[in-house]
Amino acid sequence: MNSTTKQAPDALPSQRLPVAAKPNRVPNKRGSKQPQPSSQSFRNRLRRDKQMLLMMVPGVAFLLLFFYIPILGNVIAFQDYQPFLGIGNSMFVGWQNFSDLFNNPDFIRAFWNTLYLAAWQLVLLFPIPLILALMVDSLVSNRVRRIFQSIAYLPHFLSWVLVIAFFQQMLGGAGFVNNVLRDMGLDPIPFMSNPDTFPLLVVVQMIWKDAGWAMIIFLAALASIDAALYEAAAVDGAGRWRRMWHITLPGLRPVIILLLILRIGDILSVGFEQYILQRDAVGADAAEVLDTFAYYTGVIGGGWSSGAAAGLAKGVVGALLIYGANKLAHRFGEDGIFARKVG
Repeated sequence: MNSTTKQAPDALPSQRLPVAAKPNRVPNKRGSKQPQPSSQSFRNRLRRDKQMLLMMVPGVAFLLLFFYIPILGNVIAFQDYQPFLGIGNSMFVGWQNFSDLFNNPDFIRAFWNTLYLAAWQLVLLFPIPLILALMVDSLVSNRVRRIFQSIAYLPHFLSWVLVIAFFQQMLGGAGFVNNVLRDMGLDPIPFMSNPDTFPLLVVVQMIWKDAGWAMIIFLAALASIDAALYEAAAVDGAGRWRRMWHITLPGLRPVIILLLILRIGDILSVGFEQYILQRDAVGADAAEVLDTFAYYTGVIGGGWSSGAAAGLAKGVVGALLIYGANKLAHRFGEDGIFARKVG
């Protein structure tokens, strides 16, 4: 038996695998390298998306006319603005309007009222749409779910005038509830004119009007959670509450943080129509907020510069709150509104 083993000869040069060569670039007429084709030119993308762009024109025009162009008018916050002189001829006073504003006790009262009422809304109003979305998502019957959603959405499309009138008819001095109390021999309760319970009243009004509409966002987020996660958790023996705590809430966490950031940024805009319609009933001490202060000071009282200064101060504080809430979201590992820096 031959103990020598045959060794495979080295591959011939012609049998070796070819090395992938770099593609040759075709020179153009000037002798430079031909650039690789791009995805699509800007003109082709405009032609492709022209229908969507045309649909955006009314919304963009609305934002430009009623939001961005009026921002330029904030220059009157640094002037002693006189309507008959105009912006160009009114005297520039610098920060004097802001100094007078922060020394105005009415502005300080409106500012603290705004924060107080906003805190009530943030604590009581913000969780309600999430709770409603979880309740609707747990309904088995699609028919009952559609009926509940329709009933919850409907008040959003009513104006604040109708909402306040409805509450007046139900809770006012001559409303349904107080008439029932009189028939029972009890004293009527001033639901609509009590300054002490006014924060709770406005929160209840906002919950009745807008909680069902805000529920849509959470329902959309719930629909994006993979159903296989619930099935796997049910197989492992997890009950309804454990599935909600370990699957549903973590799945809704990015949406919750995003909406919370937006709510904090808009915390000083507690509402205008809702408060001005009820201001006379409960008094300015309870219902005066920054929006109503700017209206009565600037439009009614003729202090255009002071009203503009109040609105500008409110906008700056809101922007700082959004920035701070977004940085806090980054601490929790979420992107928030502005993406985190990588590296």
